[in-house]
Amino acid sequence: MQADTLSGGFTDPAIQSARAFRAVMEAMARPGTIHDITGAASPAPLSPAAGAVLLTLCDSDTPVALAGGYDCDAVRRWLAFHTGAPVTAPAQCMFALGSWETLAPLSAYPVGSSQYPDRSATLIVESPMLEVCGARLSGPGIKDSAVLSLPEIAAFRANRALYPRGLDFIFTSGSRLAALPRSTRVAAQEGAA
Repeated sequence: MQADTLSGGFTDPAIQSARAFRAVMEAMARPGTIHDITGAASPAPLSPAAGAVLLTLCDSDTPVALAGGYDCDAVRRWLAFHTGAPVTAPAQCMFALGSWETLAPLSAYPVGSSQYPDRSATLIVESPMLEVCGARLSGPGIKDSAVLSLPEIAAFRANRALYPRGLDFIFTSGSRLAALPRSTRVAAQEGAA
């Protein structure tokens, strides 16, 4: 087994996983807010934030789909060693990881059913940047409105129309993350073309 497979996990799992879990839950509860998340030194091309999310939320009962360049031996070995999460096809996953472009089409992922809306996937979207600019967000957890740099708007509007079914999103960039639950309404920023 290679050294990069064995390294990169939490050095103090109890403390670091609790902090990471809190960051993810805060991001989900307050869509559009950006949070720092640290503790993982995951192999390329994973960002530290994506690695920390995987270490915190995945275990042997959470199938993960890897898209594009994230579906590589280094990530598969690291994920298996540190979480035990099986790598699966998009239609069977609970979590999916990749860039926005490689995760397409979103219709490949489970959105739950009317009886079981919780049986949907959460997509971890590796982003080049996370900034407080771009799309306007509103809905539960947002006082008036928030803004977040999203890769597009139409896909999130279509996802919101499925509510209570639909996908949830965690955006990661470097050591930062933000979230967009399916309940969030997304609109173009006023004055934007």
